[in-house]
Formats: sequence, C-alpha cells, structure tokens
Amino acid sequence: MDTQNFSTILLVDTTAEKVFEAVKNVRGWWSEEIEGGTDKLNDEFTYHYKDVHSCTMKIIEIIPAKKVVWLVTDNYFNFTIDKSEWKGTTISFEIAEKGSQTQLRFSHVGLVPEYECFDVCSNAWAEYIQHSLRNLITTGKGQPNKKETQKNVA
Repeated sequence: MDTQNFSTILLVDTTAEKVFEAVKNVRGWWSEEIEGGTDKLNDEFTYHYKDVHSCTMKIIEIIPAKKVVWLVTDNYFNFTIDKSEWKGTTISFEIAEKGSQTQLRFSHVGLVPEYECFDVCSNAWAEYIQHSLRNLITTGKGQPNKKETQKNVA
C-alpha cells in the first residue's frame, strides 16, 4: 500500500506571485509567534503554540511564484508518545497558474495516517491553508495564531 501523505488544494482568483508572497508571510496565516526568516533559501524559523507544539523549519527550496519547501528539523508535541513525529518530514507549497486562477497544492510529505498526530495535524493544516492562508491571499488578512501575552506573576 502506498503511503498517504496529507495534501490539500486551493484555487484562488489571483496571480501566482501573490500566492507565493502570501505563503512566505508565515506570520500572516500560521502564527504571529514565528521567529526567524521565512522567505529566503536556508532561512530557519521556529513555531510554537502554548506548551502543545513547537517546531523548527528550514527553507530548502524556493522558486519564485512556483514552489516553497520546508524541512522540519525539530519538533515537539505534548500529546504524542512518539516524539519523533514530523522530524525529517517536508512541507511543500506548489503554485501553478490554471487559466485565470492560481492553484496552491499544500503537501506535508511524511504526515501519514499511521502518525498519532495525523487527525489533529491534518485538520489543523486544512484549517490554516483552506481558511487562513486563503483569506490572506484573497483579502489581505489571515487568521494566524495570535501572539501569546506575557502574564505578570505576583
């Protein structure tokens, strides 16, 4: 049986260049907590969401208006037994013009149904791509995770 990586496609009424720019604006659609560069080859950035998930990504391929690929170099989930999930997987954004529209194919290569996090992670990716990234592309405003505020402890 073939491995089934998570993938989702969206089609938008705009240019490949606009989609490419939105994909690179990771703080605009995934999380305001992103630290590091997100738009050049070999840039590395970190993501974290509360104490639930943190990861480090490295941009390993970038072709203007065509493709962006991240390598997951480190990952932590507080809800999985297998702490190696996601490590070494890749996240790919493939952009192609289709007539007057642009198609974005998002694939998390290595995020497979056998993973403990598959249901949670695939649902989260679908939400970020199909809603937040789509809205960033079409309206200029995504719905990323907000920056966590520091609470003063008395």
